[in-house]
Amino acid sequence: MKLAKAALVMCAASAVVLSGCSSSGSTAASSAAPASAAASAAAGGDAAAADNAGMKLCMYTHGDGGSFWSVAKKGAEKAAADLGVTLDYQESNNDPEAQAQMIEAGTSAGCMGIAVSAPNPDAIKDALAKAEAAGIPVVTMNSGSKDFTALGAFTHVGQDEFVAGQGAGLKFKELGATKVLCPVHEQANIGLQERCDGLKDTFGNVENLQVTGLADLTKTQAEIQAKLEADPTIDGVFALNADIATGAAMPAAEATGRKISIGTVDLSGDAVQAVKDGTLAFAIDQQQFAQGYLPLVLLYLNSLNGHVLGGGLPIATGPGFVTAENADLVQKLAAAGTR
Repeated sequence: MKLAKAALVMCAASAVVLSGCSSSGSTAASSAAPASAAASAAAGGDAAAADNAGMKLCMYTHGDGGSFWSVAKKGAEKAAADLGVTLDYQESNNDPEAQAQMIEAGTSAGCMGIAVSAPNPDAIKDALAKAEAAGIPVVTMNSGSKDFTALGAFTHVGQDEFVAGQGAGLKFKELGATKVLCPVHEQANIGLQERCDGLKDTFGNVENLQVTGLADLTKTQAEIQAKLEADPTIDGVFALNADIATGAAMPAAEATGRKISIGTVDLSGDAVQAVKDGTLAFAIDQQQFAQGYLPLVLLYLNSLNGHVLGGGLPIATGPGFVTAENADLVQKLAAAGTR
């Protein structure tokens, strides 16, 4: 990769993170930026490309390979290709112990920067402490906006889940709902709980429901349907995942035979089509492609030039809302696998 191309990538990323950037301060991780990378940046040309190929950046998430995480992964792969670095991307399928093991293995295997999701911070804090002790810079992404500093990360890339829930509460008020069900599809995921808490903050009458989740959508549908049938005052469902919305909440609501407004967090092709059709009221877009892409740029800049971006604050990728007004554009991008 030519230096000019690297500069273009950095400029584009800077436009996204401009509101929360800082080049001051240093950490043990940022002071460990390799001299060869800085020298090659000055020299440019093929030498820079060779050095970039030798830069190993790692991303270890709690992802499950579903419609959300496949887009985040594409973002990471695109960033790695644009920067010319080597990427180790792995998902733990919601197994925090497995994720911790990935982090420890990556620390031992030469990761020069690590990006992690942190739905269960306590489960991965010891593994990240080992990375920090080894001088490896860390960025959290997706989950962990409240915990990134305690985990030793210099910034977080994602949306504030409480704020996303607050926005959903306002949407349900606009829809005229009076009681909203908030099905939680992963245990010990603090981000999901924060979404329900934010919903309750602005809407008020909210009931949480623990469901089986993505591993068995048929069972999850039955659990939601049973709750809707047992409580006829529920006239709204806030699904915390697009596949839960289209594969469980929507058919459960339809089976009751009454009007129930449904909103969701995150996008899929089916969810965007449902928004267009009017069967799904809204979808919150946390722009997971950017959650995969930006952490690698931030880690690259830290390793290359000692930059510590974010100013000690999270870098927000959302929430944005997909409604009938903008669903056509988003659908085209979702079909391409980037939304």
